Amino acid sequence: MFWKRRKRAGENGGGRSAESLFAEIEQLERENRESPSPERERRILRLRHEAGSRMVLDPDRPGTPVQADPARISRDGDLPAVAPEELSAETVRAGILDSGCLLIRGFISSEDAEALGAQIERAVEAREAQQAGAPAEAGYYEEFVPEPPFSAPAGREWVSSSGVWAADSPRLMFEMTEAFERFGLRNLVTAYMGERPALSVQKCTMRRVTPDAGNSGWHQDGAFLGDVRALNVWLCLSRCGEDAPGLDLVPRRLEEIVPTGTDGATFDWSVSPKVVEEVAGDLPVVRPRFEPGDMLLFDHLFLHKTAASTDMPNSRYAVESWFFSPSAFPDDYVPIAY
Repeated sequence: MFWKRRKRAGENGGGRSAESLFAEIEQLERENRESPSPERERRILRLRHEAGSRMVLDPDRPGTPVQADPARISRDGDLPAVAPEELSAETVRAGILDSGCLLIRGFISSEDAEALGAQIERAVEAREAQQAGAPAEAGYYEEFVPEPPFSAPAGREWVSSSGVWAADSPRLMFEMTEAFERFGLRNLVTAYMGERPALSVQKCTMRRVTPDAGNSGWHQDGAFLGDVRALNVWLCLSRCGEDAPGLDLVPRRLEEIVPTGTDGATFDWSVSPKVVEEVAGDLPVVRPRFEPGDMLLFDHLFLHKTAASTDMPNSRYAVESWFFSPSAFPDDYVPIAY
């Protein structure tokens, strides 16, 4: 079983309940929709971290996840797909069991997607201004510091070349969760997992991938996440896959972590092209063309990589948000409630 209580040393369980924290979050979110405020968005983010800590340190026993409903699945080239109105926890499970992923074209409008992509650019500019010693635009880049018992997250320098952590931008975190909740994503992921999910600081990234990003290496995120129950919501914010870096995918359901670090692998945690070829079998590697607002869902066993080339003229903007079951949250990650 995944479920485990994992209360840390020194954590006595005192303080506010997760329910009261969520009630305050919802009230502040209503106020912020009417009158956006960097101070309020910082407060929402801190409350999400406090609520996430409670969920992860002392999780409830999860319920029963939903069963697959393959009847509503169609095909978009080599990938299982559904229209936004057919998206449900049952169709998500059916797509993942079929081919490791599920594609939803037009999950949000292209206008909303492109607007969120522009916000990512502002966050990157705010970070660069801060690093140059200039004032950063309020709320767009403020490096997140967790509360005990969680330690300062590692890996910020790794992600800085291709975006920003959502938790480092209270403005982006608010805009992202708002975009998701307009379509009831929390209820969908809760039904899929059997418990209300948590994000993490390290695995929720607002991506800006440039053509010179190079080969990130074939990988399954489960190779470094450990024994988790997870779902990645990858939301495209700009056209990509041809003129901008996209994703290369192996459209096959895998049940285990394949060998990593063998001859030809880019990193010790990545998968060599030879292993990819063996795993794919008679299936071709897929590089879909994504439009702003398209969404791809997959879990920690899905084999994929960034597809970038220096002859591409444009950058790609996207949201990469991993949702985790609190009862199987990855070790050494910092929780943010969703």
